[in-house]
Order: sequence, then C-alpha cells, then structure tokens
Amino acid sequence: MFPPRTASARHRRRPGRRAALGIRSLVGACSLVVASAVAVPAPDATAVPAAGAEGTPGGRCTGHALPHVPGAARQQADCLDELTTAGTVASGHTDPADFAGLTPEDLPTPSGVPGIQIDGYFPDTSTTNTNHGWNHDAQFVIRLPDRWNGGLVVSGTPANREQYANDRAISDWVLSRGYAFAATDKGNTGPTFYRDGRGPGDAIAEWNTRVTQLTRAAGSVVTQRYHRPPVRTLATGMSNGGYLVRWQLENHPELYDGGVDWEGTLWRSDGPNPLTFLPPALRAYPAYAAGGAGAEDAWKAMRKAGYPAGSEFLWPYHHEVYWDLTQRIYREEVDPDFDGATEAGTPYCAPGTPGCDADYDYAARPPAVHRAVGRIALTGRIGKPLITLHGTLDALLPISKDSDVYARMVHRAGRGALLRYYRIEDGTHVDSLVDAYPDKLRPLVPCHRSAFEALEHWLTGKARPPADHTVQRPADADPATLLTSCPLD
Repeated sequence: MFPPRTASARHRRRPGRRAALGIRSLVGACSLVVASAVAVPAPDATAVPAAGAEGTPGGRCTGHALPHVPGAARQQADCLDELTTAGTVASGHTDPADFAGLTPEDLPTPSGVPGIQIDGYFPDTSTTNTNHGWNHDAQFVIRLPDRWNGGLVVSGTPANREQYANDRAISDWVLSRGYAFAATDKGNTGPTFYRDGRGPGDAIAEWNTRVTQLTRAAGSVVTQRYHRPPVRTLATGMSNGGYLVRWQLENHPELYDGGVDWEGTLWRSDGPNPLTFLPPALRAYPAYAAGGAGAEDAWKAMRKAGYPAGSEFLWPYHHEVYWDLTQRIYREEVDPDFDGATEAGTPYCAPGTPGCDADYDYAARPPAVHRAVGRIALTGRIGKPLITLHGTLDALLPISKDSDVYARMVHRAGRGALLRYYRIEDGTHVDSLVDAYPDKLRPLVPCHRSAFEALEHWLTGKARPPADHTVQRPADADPATLLTSCPLD
C-alpha cells in the first residue's frame, strides 16, 4: 500500500460543486483508475543537462548537439549511463510510484542501455502532475539510446498515472531492443482528472491530443539525434493506454506503422463501455458476497454484466479497489449532472440512495451524455496493423464487453485484415495480481512482448502473425516460465 496523492489545487470546470469524492488509499494499483505517487527525486548531480535547456553538455555527450523538443514549454536533457529502471530509479530519472503494481515483482530488468533522456512539458493549464516539482501537466519523457535500431515507440499511460508508468512494462524492454521511447502523462492525472477542461469529455479527449502531439515531437527529436527519421513508429499501451493506441490508429494512422493494444478500454456511445458494466457490479456484488437466498441471482447478474466465470476469486479485490472509484470518476467526466451538486458521487452508496452510482443507467441518460462519450468513442476503422491482446479473467474490463466487441467492430468496419486478436487464457487486468494468485493467473507482459515481436515481423514481411485465437495457458507451466514466455501460436 502507498499513501494517497497530494496534489496542488487546480482549476475546476464546474465551479460551486462541493467535493464529496472521499478518495481512499489504494491497495496495489488500478490500471484504469490511478496509482498514488510520490515526487520524483532530484536528478543525479552527475547527469549532464542539454545545451539551451538548463546547462551545457559535457561528459559522455561532449561534442553532441542535444535535441530540442518542438513545442515544449520546458525541457531538461540528461546524458545517462543507464536509461532503464536498472539505473533511472537510483538517478531520479523515473518515479517508481508511477509503475508500482503494474508488473510481477520478479519481472527481470534489462540493463546496459546508455543514452539521452529528455524530460519536459508542453503548454497546459492544469497542474496535477507534481513530478520534478513542476506542478504542470502535459509532462513527457523521451529516451534515446546510443545504440539505436531505427525505431520509435510511443505510449500513453494506463489509468490516470504520470509519464513514467510504462517504464517497467514497456520502456525497459523496448530500449533494450534499441528503440527510442516516448511517453506522455496524457495532459491530466490523478483521481480528479475530470476537473480538467470546460465540459464533459474534455479531459479524456485531451489524452488523444497529447499522444498525437508527442508522436510528432518525438519523431523530430529522433531525427535530430540520429540524423534521419525513424524507419518505424509504433504505438503501444495498456488499459487506457491501449485505448489510445486504438484511437491513434483510427484517427492518425499516418503517424504510425502499427500498434499493440494491451487490453484497451472500449468507449462506445451506445455501449458497451465502463459505465454500462460497472453499475451492475456495484449493485450485485454485495448480495453475492453476503451469500444467502439472493446470492445465486446476484451471481447471474454479475455474469450477465460480463464478469467471466472463473474470475470470482478476483471480485472481492475489485470491489474494494476498482469498481466503485472507476465508475464514479469516469461517470463524473462524461455525466457530471447525474449526482447534482455532489462531485463524483458517494463512495459505496447503497442502491436507492439519491444520486448513487450503483443505480446508474447509462442507456437512460440524456442525449448530451451519449454525445460526450461519442467525442471519445472508437469506431474500429483502424488504418494500420494492430495486435490486440486481452486476458480472459479481466475483472475490470470484462473481455466479452471490451476487446471481443472491439474486434467485431474492426471487422464490421472492413478493416479485419489489419487486426490480430489474441485472448490470453487466465490473464487479468493487472499483472501484479499474478504474485498473489500464481496458480490461477498468468502475466500478460510476456504476451505483450510476443505480440510486439509479431508486429515487427508483420511489418517487415518476415511472417504474418497467427490468426485470431485464444492463447491457452500451458497446464504444466511453472510461474517462472510464464513470466518470460508466451508463444502466440
């Protein structure tokens, strides 16, 4: 467990609404919601800042013109002996709280990747991201390895986390393979992210804009550093980050060669979306947990809402950590009028309580709510190759209401030839839960890496990925093998 975030006050788009959020400390981490964070330590005093930013180059970077991030309001470039978390945790060039709880504890950490790291932010008016003491959103990190393979990987963060959230799951591994890497905090962070913007849907819509902005800027930075543009630009991310991959390939395919979507969030104006399957869980789970005469009907209601059979052992944790908070803050983002003057509902309210999110009925809400979701909705009209993977025991974004639906959307849109979809047996939303249930769950991080390699082969013409299917969990696999291996065929 780690302490709740302390954040500076920020502009609210709904003046006069009283705060009634009651945010709780989170056990573990919420990929769709938020991880609490602490301030990033000051960078290592031996690191070399960029010329024209905050200092002059020297040491390893002597004689090199350090890149400039176009459009950045602030940037700091440092020459590091280690760009992976094997070095950046100690040097202060990452924030371990950002990625806490997203990967298995024993996930190996690669090392031996020297290069340049650029931290900074783009102009923005919100101030929830306190990293570096900047108190400024739209922060980003760009990492440029000395030994470059010609590619660039761009990612938005899961949950409402900050820009270092992908460092263990994605950045370390792609850097070790020679890719440049860039990530953004998406322009707003934390459990009150919905306060950003002027109207419903603005905060999430900004996520998409910030990924597009960073992709363009990072391409320029790569060109400056290596004197040629990237030969391949790939988008990838988990949860909300996976949603961003889908959205980018639908709306800006010209910026990317392909992407890997790791259990992305599905937003559709006519459903399903998180606001259609979370309220039934909030209504039914307490009756299921209580046992007695109503337990069987409650279990059936959970199953009808999409929560997979076999995931029941995960329901207590998800009820405690995920479902309530996720429903309230995302509902507040697109439908702030539901609970009147209360901001983001009443935690764990009983059905029948006025303005209770357990009673929320998305289908019955006014057209303006559906239009707000429509602003951020997906269509399935991807324009570049996409590999999607999703765990069959995901108890936050149930697979039958998310990636199964998105795959059908892509095919209905006539883009099925651009998609490969792999259902990962016994995978769940957050890999850290594998540590608690090694006999019941398998991690998705090695499956993501296999999917990434499959995308590389697809784009280079070496091999077409296997057809869509469920990747079975080997019956006799030990946890150590599952941590490093996930064949997709």
